[in-house]
Formats: sequence, structure tokens, C-alpha cells
Amino acid sequence: MKIIGPFRQVITLADLPLRGKLSDEQLEIIIDGGIATDHNTICKTGNFEALKAEYPDAETETVEGVQIALPAFVDSHTHICFGGNRANDFAMRNAGKTYLEIAESGGGIWSSVQHTRSASSEELLNTLLERIHFLILLGITTIEIKSGYGLDAENEIKMLRIIRQAQQQTRATLVPTCLSAHLKPRDFEGSNAEYLSYILTEILPKVKEEGLARRVDIFIEKSAFQPEESREFLIKAKDLGFEITVHADQFTPGSSRIAVETGAASADHLEATIDEDIEFLAQSDTVATALPGASLGLGERFTPARKLLDAGAILAIASDWNPGSAPMGNLITQAAILATFEKLTAAEVLAGITFRSAFALGLEDRGRLTAGAKADFITFSTDNFQNILYRQGSLKADSVYIDGSKI
Repeated sequence: MKIIGPFRQVITLADLPLRGKLSDEQLEIIIDGGIATDHNTICKTGNFEALKAEYPDAETETVEGVQIALPAFVDSHTHICFGGNRANDFAMRNAGKTYLEIAESGGGIWSSVQHTRSASSEELLNTLLERIHFLILLGITTIEIKSGYGLDAENEIKMLRIIRQAQQQTRATLVPTCLSAHLKPRDFEGSNAEYLSYILTEILPKVKEEGLARRVDIFIEKSAFQPEESREFLIKAKDLGFEITVHADQFTPGSSRIAVETGAASADHLEATIDEDIEFLAQSDTVATALPGASLGLGERFTPARKLLDAGAILAIASDWNPGSAPMGNLITQAAILATFEKLTAAEVLAGITFRSAFALGLEDRGRLTAGAKADFITFSTDNFQNILYRQGSLKADSVYIDGSKI
């Protein structure tokens, strides 16, 4: 056993509910706290000196300076395995070009598909590891990563194998998701329905055979896949044994309802979600995932996070880091900005990037500093946890612990 501390504050997030609004008064804050770990698990949190007295034979790891500790962050929606760069898309969008005009000029998702297909496996792996390292420096130790820039059997499998290779080279937890249903590729000769059938018969069986992903995603939107064909695809993916999640309500409403009706783990985006569907989400266990990076990148409205929380929904916050619409990748900055515009409490933001995001990934063993939880936690050189969001991402994590060990 090891006892780590003392910390000016330990923010445990213990006993906070999974769904609905939160006040900062609900936060458990242990002053002069410590964290007792045994291998990769938290045994107990409490006053540092009291823990040392309770466990006199435990090793002590003394923290220097004024530090606070809280659970490591979880980014439950990223697209960080990709080739190429779409800075020109961003410039064109800011110059007033539409999504269609950008795509017709050679930009958009298809541009990323072409770059990713042409990139070597070594190049994709190296750039993926660089992005993972960046996220770890932000205090993020659990990262969902989607395919979706291959869009044929060969290249989708290539992407998922690269994510598996990356897992072998990082201490962070990577959660691969098959997003072959990102959009129908331009070089596929057939309808949307035929392409979805191709995914079900040619891609997903190989993904399952190799154990490359347990999750499947689809982009339901006018520019991608239509509601009813998407519903059928999701049901069939579940029948194959996959968990499902949905890119929902980004530009037009309605697809979040499909996510709930098909039992999706999460409905992500939701910028266009209408009030009646907010209520529908709130009455389900489908996590509503806000992606403020996409709102910032596209100049679109934010997910109605305040309404979702007030209705009793489970709200997660993720970065959507991708080469086109959300190139920033800084979850903390995005979450702080979302909090400003949607009037979210610090407790709601911290819950949204820890245990609520973990729930969206089916990982209920992390996101809180409580007995039995995975010992992933982070520290900041500050005397007040409120400074993390107040500084809007400029205050960086000082130390990152994975499975109880400082990395």
C-alpha cells in the first residue's frame, strides 16, 4: 500500500449522482488530504496524517508544494487517428464558405479520408501517439478513439489496428470505436443502404474477429445517413454484439430519439436538439455528450447543456478532437467555455469530464476518488480547484497518476 499526499484539497466527486444538475456545495473536498492506493486501486481517501496513522506500514509518497488532486479526466469522443491537415477548411469557413463549398473544393471529411488512406501505418501510429501524449499532459487518461477516415474494409481495419498498437505503447486507456458509418465514401458504387450493408457484412465481422473494437458509431445527418436506415443499421450492429453510440442532432434534430430508442450508450453533439427530445434523453440512460470543440470550430450554437441537466439527463463533455470541425483538442478549455455560455457549475463540468464520461464508455470503475476505483488521478499546482476552470485551460496538470503510479 502507498499513501500519496498531502494535498491542499482532494476533490473526490464521491456520492455525486450520475444524472441531473449539481451544485458546488455537493462536492466532497478533503483538506490536507491523501490518497491511499494498493497497486492500481484506490483503497481510501482522507486526511493525509490520519491515513498514515491508520496504515503505519504503508509507503508514503510525499507531494512537494501546494497541490490539489482530483480524478483523471475522460475524453469520451475523439477522432485523433488521422492523416493530413485541414487548416484550409478552417480558413475557408471563416471566410464565409459553406460546408458544401468546402467539400466541393477538395476539403471536408473526404479530404481526411484521402490523407489517412495514403498515410503509412508508421506515420499514423506516430502522430496518434503524439496526440495521446498531448491529452495525457492535460490530465486525460482515458481516451475514446474512432475510426472513420478509412471508409473501406482495408483502411478501417488499418486504423483500428493502429489504435490497438498505440494501446501497447501508452499507459492511458484507449477505447476504440468503429465509425465506418461516418459517411458514404465517394468511391463506393452504391446507395447509402448498400454501404451500410457493406459495413455490416465486410467490416464489422472482421472487427469482431480480431477484437479491434466493441463499439460502433454512426453519423445521422442529412449530409451523412438518414434516420430510418441508421436505425436499422444500429439494430443490426447490436445484433452482432456491439455496443452502439450515435453522432446525433448536430445540425438537424431527431436522431437523438433514435439513439435512445435503440439503446445507444450515448448521443453525441446535440447542438440542434429540441426541447421534447431533451425530455426524451433525460428519461433514458443514454448519455448526452456535449462537444463544445465542434461548436467553436464551426461557429455553431452549443449543446443545450443547462436544459439537459435541469431535465435530469446524464451530461458528458468531450473534445471531438478531429482535423476538420474540432481541431483544438483541449478539453479543459472547451469545457470552461461551455460552462460560461451554458452556466454550468464546476461540479457539473468536473462530473461531465470524469465519471459521467466514463459511464458513456461503459467504464464505471473510474472518475471518482473512492475506495475500489481505478487509481487514475491528477494534480494541479494551485490551492483551489476552482482555478482549473477559471484559468480556462492555461493551468496545466502538474502530475498524472495512472494505476497509482506517477507517469
